[in-house]
Amino acid sequence: MLRHDHPKLSEYMTQCLPEFIQVNHYWDKQRDMVVAKILPGEFYMTTKNVAIATTLGSCISACIWDERSHIGGMNHFMLPITDKEAHEVSWGKRATDATRYGNFAMEHLINAILKSGGRKINLRAKLFGGAKVLNQMSDVGKKNIDFALAYLEKEEIVIESNDIGDFFPRKVIFEPRSGRAFIKRLDNLHNDTIIRRENDYSSQIYQKEVSGDVELF
Repeated sequence: MLRHDHPKLSEYMTQCLPEFIQVNHYWDKQRDMVVAKILPGEFYMTTKNVAIATTLGSCISACIWDERSHIGGMNHFMLPITDKEAHEVSWGKRATDATRYGNFAMEHLINAILKSGGRKINLRAKLFGGAKVLNQMSDVGKKNIDFALAYLEKEEIVIESNDIGDFFPRKVIFEPRSGRAFIKRLDNLHNDTIIRRENDYSSQIYQKEVSGDVELF
């Protein structure tokens, strides 16, 4: 059961980092905890016992946490890298020109963890997504996977596990405090909504501005 009016959710929102206050939060009765749902171009970092959820097609989410201080977060990006400068980056801001790209999404998530007390030597990662869900010549998912693997290797961050590639979308729930991740593979053969919305988002992502209400899944 999901609720947006649970007293524990209200209590948590008074402690939520202001950079992420606009992210959709709900109370998950089954997990007995607050869950923050992030969208494409967003990332989320927490020092509390909060789960982070998203749904992925060709996009990638990197779940990164400090295994000793038990703080961490998740990003969600659609394109691997950009050379353009981001002059108006806001943590947690939906679909910015920066965090839709992997290089910025990784950088800002890691920096947020370190700023909150994490140490780079203690960081661990799990990778998800990168499916080939679009009928297109260019395999965006594969490019995202290659970028994420190369980035984490360069930063010397250990990848503990991954579920990447293939042809199916995934729902991901990550618990930074424990480092546990839960994956549900979705059937995209009978759900053209995922493909349609990813097509829409991929065409709009190159525009100067992306509407704040665009949701990939």
